[in-house]
Amino acid sequence: MGERAREVGLERSRRRFIKGVLGGGASLAVAGGASRLAAQGEPIRSFDHVAVPMRNTDAMVRFYRALGFTVNAGAQVCSVHFGDQKINFHQPVLWQRESFTLRAPAAEPPCGDFCFVWDGTTAALRNTLDRAGADVIEGPVDRTGGRNGGTASGTSHYIRDPDDNLLEFIIYS
Repeated sequence: MGERAREVGLERSRRRFIKGVLGGGASLAVAGGASRLAAQGEPIRSFDHVAVPMRNTDAMVRFYRALGFTVNAGAQVCSVHFGDQKINFHQPVLWQRESFTLRAPAAEPPCGDFCFVWDGTTAALRNTLDRAGADVIEGPVDRTGGRNGGTASGTSHYIRDPDDNLLEFIIYS
């Protein structure tokens, strides 16, 4: 199976999963504002956090701090905070332990693909990425983001963190 076919299949699987969770066609607005589901009396409002395994703890902590995130480094989990959301990065001592089963069975770094909303200018974003030592691998490019039910347009820049996770920074028009 080709890479593009695999991506399309994964995207269809994600959509099928989300539709099943949401009851067939309801939409979910994540970060920022009340969701349509909350307005309809449904219990799912937003993401609280996501969790992924990490390999290069020291490099990851330095990198995310350099990008301006608040980072809490713990013995088993490092959390990266922005707004009311966070990413928990599971340290190898946790995710490599056979008894740790509260994760996706095949999750190994790199397995993250995160999109952050940037409220500043393109120049300020580029300066921040330069300070963090991040190379822009694509961008600026026009993208459709998650706002307004997945119809809002923005401009995105893509980088990779020290574990090779993909980070997207979108600036809405």
